[in-house]
Order: sequence, then C-alpha cells, then structure tokens
Amino acid sequence: MIALSIPGYQDIMLENLVLDFNGTLASDGRLSGKTRELVNEIAGSLKVYVLTADTFGSAARECAGLKAELITIDRDNGGPDKEAFVEKIGADETAAFGNGVNDVLMLARAALGIVVMGPEGCAGQALARADVVVRDINEGLGLLLNPVRLAATLRK
Repeated sequence: MIALSIPGYQDIMLENLVLDFNGTLASDGRLSGKTRELVNEIAGSLKVYVLTADTFGSAARECAGLKAELITIDRDNGGPDKEAFVEKIGADETAAFGNGVNDVLMLARAALGIVVMGPEGCAGQALARADVVVRDINEGLGLLLNPVRLAATLRK
C-alpha cells in the first residue's frame, strides 16, 4: 500500500497500479530496463497490472519477468474495458497511467490518474482528465516511489 496525504486535495490509500502498455509503459512495443526496475520496485507496495490491446504483439515477451499481471483488452472496446477493469479492482484504491484516448475513462475513474507525454505524445482528452502530467514513464513511477512529490504537485 502507498498512502498519499495531499493537503487540501485528498488522502488516498493506493493498493493497485494500472499501466497502459503501448505509448505509456513501453515505446514502440519495447520496455526499457530502467522502467522494468521501477515497476518491480513498486510491485513491493502495490498490485501492478499492465493493460494492452498488444498492438505490436510484443507485450508478453516484454513483460516477462515483470512483477505485474498482463491483461489483454479488446482492440475495439479498449476504453470501456479499461474503465471496467479499474472499477473491478477498486477505483478508489487505484493509480492509473495512460496516454491515449482509450485511457481517458480509466484516468478519470482512478483515484489518481497520471498521463504520460512520452515519444508517442498524449491525447488531449487524456491530458484533460488526468490529475498529473509527466514527461515520461520513469518520472511518473518515481512519483509513486516518492509520494511527497505528488503532495507538492496536487496540494491546494
């Protein structure tokens, strides 16, 4: 569990982390070594899930050895599938990371939605629904490992 106490915003007790794969966790279907290390470190505190339509067909290979459960979603119904998954595991205890239009519903529903503006960019709709915006996945994962940074960003 990761406890976030954000003055004037809210207190959040995170139990889960949901990560979009392509464009968020991975770039061009590939996961970096540093990102792998950070996810595995966070997995000591949170249950980690990776959601993907597996556009590049590389998710299983790239997530091998990752301390996360890989969930394949429907390519045509990704947005609602992701939102339903977050609801199922407990939206009020979940941080979600995404970058695309199919991440908008999950970002909005999760207790903490973080949009990643990586090499693929991010959809404007996702940007508008997130609580926090980061330049890359490693910065975003660093926020969970150093929660005081989130308090500095989100406090009123």
